[in-house]
Amino acid sequence: RYQIHTGLQHSIIRPTQPNCLPLDNVTLPQKLKEVGYSTHMVGKWHLGFYRRECMPTQRGFDTFFGSLLGSGDYYTHFKCDSPGICGYDLYENDNAAWDHDNGIYSTQMYTQKVQQILASHNPRKPIFLYIAYQAVHSPLQAPGKYFEHYRSINNINRRRYAAMLACLDEAINNVTLALKRYGYYENSIIIYSSDNGGQPMAGGSNWPLRGSKGTYWEGGIRAVGFVHSPLLKNKGSVCKELVHITDWFPTLITLAEGQIDEDIQLDGYDIWETISEGRRSPRVDILHNIDPIYTKAKNGSWAAGYGIWNTAIQSAIRVNHWKLLTGNPGYSDWVPPQAFSNTGPNRWHNERVSWSAGKTVWLFNITADPYERVDLSARYPDVVKQLLRRLSQFNKTAVPVRYPPKDPRSNPKLNGGVWGPWFKEDEKKKKSEKSKGASKQKKSKNKKKAN
Repeated sequence: RYQIHTGLQHSIIRPTQPNCLPLDNVTLPQKLKEVGYSTHMVGKWHLGFYRRECMPTQRGFDTFFGSLLGSGDYYTHFKCDSPGICGYDLYENDNAAWDHDNGIYSTQMYTQKVQQILASHNPRKPIFLYIAYQAVHSPLQAPGKYFEHYRSINNINRRRYAAMLACLDEAINNVTLALKRYGYYENSIIIYSSDNGGQPMAGGSNWPLRGSKGTYWEGGIRAVGFVHSPLLKNKGSVCKELVHITDWFPTLITLAEGQIDEDIQLDGYDIWETISEGRRSPRVDILHNIDPIYTKAKNGSWAAGYGIWNTAIQSAIRVNHWKLLTGNPGYSDWVPPQAFSNTGPNRWHNERVSWSAGKTVWLFNITADPYERVDLSARYPDVVKQLLRRLSQFNKTAVPVRYPPKDPRSNPKLNGGVWGPWFKEDEKKKKSEKSKGASKQKKSKNKKKAN
């Protein structure tokens, strides 16, 4: 489902927020368990954990080994959300995995765990293994030996990033070798997928695309991925069709011969034939997002949106070749690789965007111009209106944003030094019983007053 249909359309789930993927959202592992799959997760969860029901083992995974938060130290698995609010974040199923706290770099530690799972499972029985490596995400850390090939990179962040990625490449190779060694490979499908573009300030590069992680420019949302499998009909081909992260859910359930309930309103499509046989994608549009809470564009208005859409709101939509952005677009520069190096000519200043005042709508032919250099909104007002109408239609189906204030009970100090579920159901019940009692007292007082 799109973010607007889960309530998670604004930002991320913060460690101290009482928030998680809504419990009525059925997950991919839950559906695969229905058809006899063993389901295992290794790596980063980041879908909320404030109550037990939000944990990976309650959302369809037989086993979980990894971290609950969005980032943390790769060696100590420790994370501070703010000064004094710090805790340990490595789990085995529902408990802190203190015994694994032996300074192993997380990319290597997660790979070892995957190898153990594959070694102990029967390869003739179906298995779904979700591996969400922490790399490559800040903090930029990597074992020393991976730096050797990248000494020529002046920019220290870029050098660290390259070392982290080299270690990740090795990890993917080791997982593939384990699939072969334990007899899974011939009947397996490996999907390598990403969640967002790079962060140039932290070693990433989206060049020649525009913008960075956290924006709706192509640099923030266009990500590479691949599918590798002996079961693919057309191997070694490049798919340039529209594919979105929401498509994995129906694609994999259909491949596993599972059932998709007809009453579930899905935003994803089954794209297996698109990937495997080179057919056209069933998808004609992608709602990148509508974020009603993000900082409003000062000059945005209903008038600028032809009375169809308030262009102060941050949003982006793709329909066929067209892409429309509205609102405050976030960081909009093109950042050449090595732009932040300490030496050599700096091309970056040539790519800085000087804002033309008051702009809150952009239109691009993204097939012809994936770099988003030629804004066509003035030239094609009818296309702009058409895409604004589509945005408005999507917006009618949006659920309210879930972005609660931080809860002081989330402090790991109150939970044995560990980030973990803090919201207790019985407290809720006690509170409601207390409030029932209080309201009874109130009622009797009011009766007395009335008498």
